[in-house]
Amino acid sequence: MHRALPFLALIAVGALWGAGQPLSKIAVSEGYRHVGILFWQLALGALLLGTVTLLRGRSLRFARGDPPLLLFVALAGTVLPGISSYTAAVHLPSGLISILLSAVPMFAFPLALALGNDRFSRRRLAGLSLGLGAVALLVLPETSLPEPGMARWIPVALVSSVFYALEGNVVGRWGTRGLDPVKLLAGASALGAVIALPMALLGGQFIDPRPPWGAPDLAILAGSAIHALAYAGYVAVVASAGAVFAVQVSYLVTLFGLFWAMLFLGESYSGAIWGALLMMLAGMALVQPRPRHILVSAGASAKNERRFNGSGAQTGDVQV
Repeated sequence: MHRALPFLALIAVGALWGAGQPLSKIAVSEGYRHVGILFWQLALGALLLGTVTLLRGRSLRFARGDPPLLLFVALAGTVLPGISSYTAAVHLPSGLISILLSAVPMFAFPLALALGNDRFSRRRLAGLSLGLGAVALLVLPETSLPEPGMARWIPVALVSSVFYALEGNVVGRWGTRGLDPVKLLAGASALGAVIALPMALLGGQFIDPRPPWGAPDLAILAGSAIHALAYAGYVAVVASAGAVFAVQVSYLVTLFGLFWAMLFLGESYSGAIWGALLMMLAGMALVQPRPRHILVSAGASAKNERRFNGSGAQTGDVQV
């Protein structure tokens, strides 16, 4: 039973994180839009992760040189990909967004080469090709999506993956200044909330927190809590079983994202979408960094939800 605990914990984390995209779909279902949702996601996330940090006996004080790192993680890890993801959630099925978010390793590989985080590999090039093929399988056939007009929103959804890949590579290249990952994300979430609040107010997207609460309000609350729990659980798995083992959560997040979407949203998918999923998972397997490349740092998810999986090549990220 003791040996099974890391596997059970990883499955639990994947199941929690995988719920991020269906909850995002519910959050935008009645008119709420990206910046308003992001503010509450960030504010609640900062509160929950800050509480986790204090319960672990860590201080919430930051050094003078930490704000630039917090700002980068807030923008590249949550605010900008969140705007992309929530915008796409209005127009695309939740399960499809889960598949597209798993393209993070495909973008991480060329960025890793550009930043000198990794070396060229034919194996990873083959994985990148499979990932691009999966996207093409979604976009090119007119029958692959429920509505042909949805194809133009796929690049919008992929913007999230690009930012998560950028965040992971930058953190993998220059580090986290020794900050604990949960504390780092708590600080970045607080800073992101400060950035998102005036944007929500000026853009008319601020969400009044007073009752009565509908399904979108509960989805925002649940999504924030689930993200904090999943992130803290992921860090615990990394600490107990290692980053090489924990990075496999990427597959579970995608698969659970599809499962929850089918179960709770009643989504169904064409053969092309299932084919794209298989190609994307195969591409992820080839692009994943070898064990000697993997380092633990604060990085992308979520969500879903945005996403934490640090490595030099950052090829297994989960959105935060």
